[in-house]
Formats: sequence, structure tokens, C-alpha cells
Amino acid sequence: MNEVLRAIKSRRSVRKYKTDQISQESLDLIIEAGVYAPTAHNEQPWHFTIIQNQEMLQHMNEKVKELMAKSDIDWIQKMSSNPNFQVTYNAPTLIIVSGRKDAMAWSADCAAAMQNMLIAAESLNIGSVWLGLLRFFFEQEEEVSKLGIPEGYQPYYGIALGFKAQEKEQIAPKRNLNVVNYIR
Repeated sequence: MNEVLRAIKSRRSVRKYKTDQISQESLDLIIEAGVYAPTAHNEQPWHFTIIQNQEMLQHMNEKVKELMAKSDIDWIQKMSSNPNFQVTYNAPTLIIVSGRKDAMAWSADCAAAMQNMLIAAESLNIGSVWLGLLRFFFEQEEEVSKLGIPEGYQPYYGIALGFKAQEKEQIAPKRNLNVVNYIR
């Protein structure tokens, strides 16, 4: 099977990581994959903030958990009450993807960059997971200001990266293949 298709089909969200840090070389390749994502009008409206500082990661985990506890959505409140829950799943690296607010399609462009990075990580045997619950952190201006994100950019989502704690192959849930129609 083609290596790209193999990486796409085998990539799964990883929520258990080893404590070992990924190499700078691997991180550079993952970021480069994001930079090469398709982008409307070649605007390239993304900015990547890499966090490997364990104190900052722990602060973000604690702040998100605190904010989730105040949510009016039951399943989010329940997650926050789990003493073992960490929004970054204890991954040693976090990439925050931000988009330039004045770009035409920044959210779509940033999503494409994230997908490229997730697939690149899998191709390097590095675990990853797309983190949506970081939005609780991103809604706090005083917290976002600690991240050094350039003016005019909005944090979008995060990607946790690290070596997979479990090397067993995860099987993809059954896919609905009846999602295509043709006009020929």
C-alpha cells in the first residue's frame, strides 16, 4: 500500500504517552508538513506555538480542568471531575495552531495544516491527538497572552505529540463507505 495512504488509515488519536521527548528533527518534519498544507490564495495564515515546558503544560491542564468544571454541558463537567484527566494527556509536546484573523479561510487552512501534521506524526511513529477542549484556555485572554502568539492571530486548536505508550495497533472503527454519488 502507498505510504501516505497507510499513514492516513493507521493514524488514531493517542491518549497515552511515554515521558520521553520527541526529537527536534521529528518535530521539524511535522511542522514542515503543516507549512506545506493547502491554503486559500496562498495566504498561509497559520502560526505554530510549540510548548515543551512541563510547567506550562501542567498550568494549561489545570486551567482547562478548572474552566471545564464550570461548563453547563454534563459530559464536559464529568470529564473535569476525573482526577486523572489531563487535556494534553501528558504528552511531552503541544503544538498550538493559530490563524491570522484577517485571512479569508484561516480556519479551513489551519485545519488542513493540522491534518498534515497528524499524518506526518503517524508516518514517524509518533502519537498524536487533535485537542478541541483547549478552547477553554483560549477563551481566557490573560492566559493566551502567556503563549507569545503574534498580534492578529487567534489560537484555533492544539495537537498533543509524543511516543505512544502502547504500541499495539489500533483498529479503525468501521467506516461508512456509502457517502459518494457521481455525476458523469
